[in-house]
Amino acid sequence: MPVTKEQIDRINQLARKSKAESLTLEETKEQVQLRRLYIDSVKASLVGQLEHTYIVDENGNKRKLPKKKPTRPQ
Repeated sequence: MPVTKEQIDRINQLARKSKAESLTLEETKEQVQLRRLYIDSVKASLVGQLEHTYIVDENGNKRKLPKKKPTRPQ
């Protein structure tokens, strides 16, 4: 699920507020949730790009970019 402009604006608003003063418990929970949503969205976008990436060798043969095995549990 892509992150909306309003969600990004809210992430930035909470970040500015946390630098100026402390956040309430609800705001802290919201900030954590929005950040996780943003990170998951960026990861999904990157995975989508890599799934459509091909390597072309010197002979012009295309092959799909192989997936790496995860190095740590998710």
